[in-house]
Amino acid sequence: MIVLVLENAQPSLRGEISRWLFEIKAGVFAGRVSALVRDELWALIEEKIGTGSALMVYPQSNEQGFDARMLGNPSRTLVDIEGVLLVKVQ
Repeated sequence: MIVLVLENAQPSLRGEISRWLFEIKAGVFAGRVSALVRDELWALIEEKIGTGSALMVYPQSNEQGFDARMLGNPSRTLVDIEGVLLVKVQ
């Protein structure tokens, strides 16, 4: 399962993402897709996010059981400390 959070994204981008994932709240998506679809969705977000920001959390075989990607200028950032992701509030 992946979780995707979009901040300040265009409604058209949210509409495209909702074809693949369930929008549980404005800008918050969840769903189960293959790694290929996940990577293609991320490429679409990179192309169309504009001045917004995005965070994607997805399963991974590591200590925490997940990995994350961030794009744009979110209010919080991810910090990798020896393979463990932590959230840094700015």
